[in-house]
Amino acid sequence: MSAGKKASPDVSFDPSEAIAPEKALVPSVMRVNEERVERGFWPKIRKTAARVPFAGEALAVWFCAKDEETPLAAKGMMLAALAYFVMPVDAIPDFIAGLGFTDDAAVFTALLAILGKNLKPRHREAAKRALERLRSD
Repeated sequence: MSAGKKASPDVSFDPSEAIAPEKALVPSVMRVNEERVERGFWPKIRKTAARVPFAGEALAVWFCAKDEETPLAAKGMMLAALAYFVMPVDAIPDFIAGLGFTDDAAVFTALLAILGKNLKPRHREAAKRALERLRSD
């Protein structure tokens, strides 16, 4: 490819065509994710807390998602990440040694890069206490 040619065509972005965040959150999907998380998060984190290095982040996200002060858009994304974590079927099955939780870790890494400012010290502290309890049981 020559220096004068572009690898891809010019793509213009019209902000008026963007999806408004308040319309991007579908209440029925949030409800389904919230129900999945309510049923599956604590059993899954109890089983995996000692094995996954991102357990503290997952717990902090859970506490943040449950916080009334967390913005609705952030809650929706957090519930989606938590629902992915608890789903029995995902991109890389969790039972595969060494690789099983890499996709979950990637989801939490991306989530924290986007929404990390929503996690307050109180969420991290609650996660730390919960993780200590889980690992001592």
